[in-house]
Amino acid sequence: MFKTFTTQLAGRTLTLEFGKVAQLANGSCLVRYGDTVVLSTATASKEPKDGIDFFPLSVDYEEKLYSVGKIPGGFIKREGKPSEKAILTSRVIDRPIRPLFPKDLRNDVVVINTVMSVDQDNSPEIAAMIGTSAALAVSDIPWDGPIGGIVLGLVDDQVVINPNAAQRERSKMYVTLAGTKEKICMIEAGAQEVPDDVMLSAIIKGHGTIKKICEFIEGIRDEIGKEKFTYKSAEVPQEIYDDVKALVFDELKEAVYTPDKPERDAKIDAITKKAAAELAEKYPDDKARIGEAIYKLEKGIVREGILRDHKRVDGRGLYDIRPLSAEVGILPRTHGSGLFKRGLTQVLTIATLGPMSDIQKMDGIDLEDSKRYMHHYNFPAYSVGEAKTSRGPGRREIGHGALAERALEPVIPSEEEFPYAIRLVSEVLMSNGSTSQGSVCGSTLALMDAGVPIKRPVTGISAGLVTNPDDENDFVTFMDIQGIEDFFGDMDFKVAGTEKGITAIQVDIKVHGLSYEIIRQAFELTHKGRERILNEVILPCISEPRDHLSKYAPKMYQMKIDPDKIRDVIGSGGKVINRIIDETGVKIDINDDGTIYVAAVEEEAANKAMEIIKGITGDIEIGTIFEGKVTKTMAFGAFVEYLPGKEGMVHISRLAKYRVEHTEDVVNVGDVVKVKYIGLDKQGRMDFSIKDVE
Repeated sequence: MFKTFTTQLAGRTLTLEFGKVAQLANGSCLVRYGDTVVLSTATASKEPKDGIDFFPLSVDYEEKLYSVGKIPGGFIKREGKPSEKAILTSRVIDRPIRPLFPKDLRNDVVVINTVMSVDQDNSPEIAAMIGTSAALAVSDIPWDGPIGGIVLGLVDDQVVINPNAAQRERSKMYVTLAGTKEKICMIEAGAQEVPDDVMLSAIIKGHGTIKKICEFIEGIRDEIGKEKFTYKSAEVPQEIYDDVKALVFDELKEAVYTPDKPERDAKIDAITKKAAAELAEKYPDDKARIGEAIYKLEKGIVREGILRDHKRVDGRGLYDIRPLSAEVGILPRTHGSGLFKRGLTQVLTIATLGPMSDIQKMDGIDLEDSKRYMHHYNFPAYSVGEAKTSRGPGRREIGHGALAERALEPVIPSEEEFPYAIRLVSEVLMSNGSTSQGSVCGSTLALMDAGVPIKRPVTGISAGLVTNPDDENDFVTFMDIQGIEDFFGDMDFKVAGTEKGITAIQVDIKVHGLSYEIIRQAFELTHKGRERILNEVILPCISEPRDHLSKYAPKMYQMKIDPDKIRDVIGSGGKVINRIIDETGVKIDINDDGTIYVAAVEEEAANKAMEIIKGITGDIEIGTIFEGKVTKTMAFGAFVEYLPGKEGMVHISRLAKYRVEHTEDVVNVGDVVKVKYIGLDKQGRMDFSIKDVE
């Protein structure tokens, strides 16, 4: 049965349609927000997946270029792998919906959002998030939603819900916010140094709109929603859990509180093997369940220690940060490098500077068509002691790279101030929690080491959370979570920023949501942590950007020409500009306004290229000397190419200081000669002399 439901969201019409398309999915919804249209579907397998200890949820966000009237580039002419933006949007939708599924569900659940039409004033990402929530809510898939999602902007110091394209251009932040009626489920933010209290106030205001979205979807679910199906629970049988606990609890508790991570992991591994061996006869087919019982016991020990005794596995207090250190300039041939360490987390970030032609071209469905500053994050298996080959960046790596990129973007100098393309690569050398924030700190070091005049240093850290599932007011927040606290805790609240304010936020949770008080405490903790890292580690290592670039970095020189003469510099088919590049070894970028950037490692090469360009586009002064090549000889003289694509005439009488009978007696085609400009001849041609060259 076809049903349509309509409401207003941020002053625009939001329509959800059910029963018209994709009826074979467990749940589907066609979302219309302005002229933006997204199809959201949710499908579950009929049987659980065997042999896994996690909930197999997949969320895809498919950008179709027909949605903005584009045909894909390249030879194949169809959409390929997801863009970085699509992957990030998938993650943003995944994070708030995942904790609301039953933890013991093992059926495959696949959520697909297909972007079919895009109105740039109405975010397809938010349409997809709302559509996902609606599709899951009306489906028969067990899920404790709905959620709502919005974007927060800050325009003229006023919080704006779902800003349009013009408002986004002026906004000081772009915050994707999701939540249930009761709590906040997800925060993903990029901001231009927004104070903590302003950010918290915006989140609270945005939650008011989210509540209305949730109520809207609840009404739809109550009217047309299916009954949730019964599934086979993957919970560890109580009998196995009790036997494992009786056998190893005391020994496991002692092992968990071993401060050294490798030693702790080795002890727990030995205990797991011991339990499996001693219980093998009683539970011959449940070896995996024994391992899950150990995991459950370990989780309980860690959480109880933090919540009740404020005791952490490495002996730190709730607000202590692991040992910190920083180094710069450790790679001699790179343009800039910074190594940041926090306990057993080590991140080395490398900065590379390039000409503007190195900017990344974008082929997506939004308005961004290029990217001058790029950040890439790599997480090799050896960083956690695993023996795996690299298969390229996954969604996590792309997400962490984007988070660090957002964190640094507000302090990157403008193109006019620093006309370079900038690429940062963060190599995680060792990981024990919050490598994304380690890459933020390492990036600040690398940029300043490279001589990039950033506005202010950026640092980042995360806060954790342990809650009492029976009492929402019984919780503990703590600073600088390590790996085991990330695995067993309820929150990874990552915040990056400068001394002036927040530049990026990313929040992952495993509970149904966060109260305003938890968020307030997380902001307070991360603010103190950022200040400490800045003042105790970053600034003592390198207090400001270097006043010079690496000798291996290209030097950028800028000049301006008449835009009407750009064609003269480029030449037919690029022949002139390519000749200049070949002769000087520089890189040249030309903007439509006539701004020319010349990139060269050696200043002499850049000066030579700029002199050639000046000669092509400017008025040449009489007496200027050029070195050119003879292109043609005639009875009355020789033609010389004095600049790429520019020829002048040397009359036979000016070839030498003596009388010349034949031009070829002095010069031949291909000869390189020096000529002096003496003016224009009667035909308006450039007139040169060889004999007058000193």
